[in-house]
Amino acid sequence: MKVLVTGASGLIGTALVSHMAAHGDKVLRLVRRAQPNRPDEIVWDPASRKLDGEQLEGMDAVVHLAGENIASGRWTAVRKRRILESRIEGTRLLARRLAALHKPPQVMISASGVAIYGDRGNEILTEESGSGSGFLADVCRQWEREATALDEGPVRLILLRMGMILSSEGGALARMLPPFRFGVGGRLGAGKQYMSWIALDDLVDVIRFAIDSPSLHGAVNAVAPAPVTNQEFTRALGNVLKRPTLFSVPSFAVRFLFGEMGQELLLSSIRVVPGRLLASGFRFRFPEIEAALLHTTSKRSIEPLV
Repeated sequence: MKVLVTGASGLIGTALVSHMAAHGDKVLRLVRRAQPNRPDEIVWDPASRKLDGEQLEGMDAVVHLAGENIASGRWTAVRKRRILESRIEGTRLLARRLAALHKPPQVMISASGVAIYGDRGNEILTEESGSGSGFLADVCRQWEREATALDEGPVRLILLRMGMILSSEGGALARMLPPFRFGVGGRLGAGKQYMSWIALDDLVDVIRFAIDSPSLHGAVNAVAPAPVTNQEFTRALGNVLKRPTLFSVPSFAVRFLFGEMGQELLLSSIRVVPGRLLASGFRFRFPEIEAALLHTTSKRSIEPLV
């Protein structure tokens, strides 16, 4: 296939590009710089609406992953605006350019997040569940709305609602590993809040599966089938690392240290299941948290699915 990827240098994009190259696919990357450095790069600038549509002709699939990191610092007014605009502007520009092509791609996978459901306690959430409240829920709603410019055309659109991605190379788990390895890791708040997660290897497989599954369309929850509470996650990570997990961080301390970001990312409870993936026949390599953490922290390589 000929696949266009945005956010190709990020955690997910790097793994996805490597996976596709191993399968013999031709991957082109949208990059933000004045000039391309390599033949496989296409320059774009969402803020100034710079993207040559002719360079997008004839793609088989587009995977849109680009967006400002939501966990790289406290959410000041400036940071929140950048988080929102990086998703809105890029998605709007890409969707409009693709919609105008003579030879558009068969499918576009546009990233989103399970944060769209908001803090919902113990409620089991599927793709049919309504959206919730909060800054990230609002960001995800607007993000998805921009992508739906493709919905009435020939391009099959998938809104990939991703949970916490388990990887020792980046993301939330990579930040957790040092304190847990030193034996000072522990639960956050009461530990009863649900965490919806997915191993990076499974996420890459989900993206490939979504591209190859013509019946899959619309919102798709990219999470493992067994969400866990923060307390269960803490216990599993301690078991895998063979370290105690006696410490805990009170909720008020999380809010004091991280502000609104801490409340939404660390204390909110989002119990999501991958209804549409399971109904479509997708099989997870790592459906249970402890096996997923063992694989991730040991960095054992696995063969990609065909």
